[in-house]
Amino acid sequence: MKKTAGVYTNDKSHPQQDLVISGPVEKFATISPEHVSLRGFAGDSIKGMVTIIPDKKYPFKILDARAQNGKNINIELAEVKKSEGQAYELTVENLSQATGRYYDTIIVKTDSDVRPELSVRVYGYLRARKSE
Repeated sequence: MKKTAGVYTNDKSHPQQDLVISGPVEKFATISPEHVSLRGFAGDSIKGMVTIIPDKKYPFKILDARAQNGKNINIELAEVKKSEGQAYELTVENLSQATGRYYDTIIVKTDSDVRPELSVRVYGYLRARKSE
């Protein structure tokens, strides 16, 4: 990974400098999809699912999963077997009846010292049905 940041200084001969930070990044887990999008009509049953697969180099177990806010969503966690090995399925259900948008984050606690927490973003967008 390589990132560049512009830094502004009070040095008249060098008012801006670019700092470059780079280094290797190893994958800890596969999270697919990377976020949950709950889109539909207010009042309908709307669910989404995320699969979390630990990397073989960094095996872990999920100890808990909780919504940061939790007002608009319900979550269920299940341990499953996949061809890649042990995996987890996180099912997210919309609870909101109001039209509009909301955002939440699910905090997934692991037994790993390398990465004790993972986060999964949840985006909700509920529309009203058009009256006929």
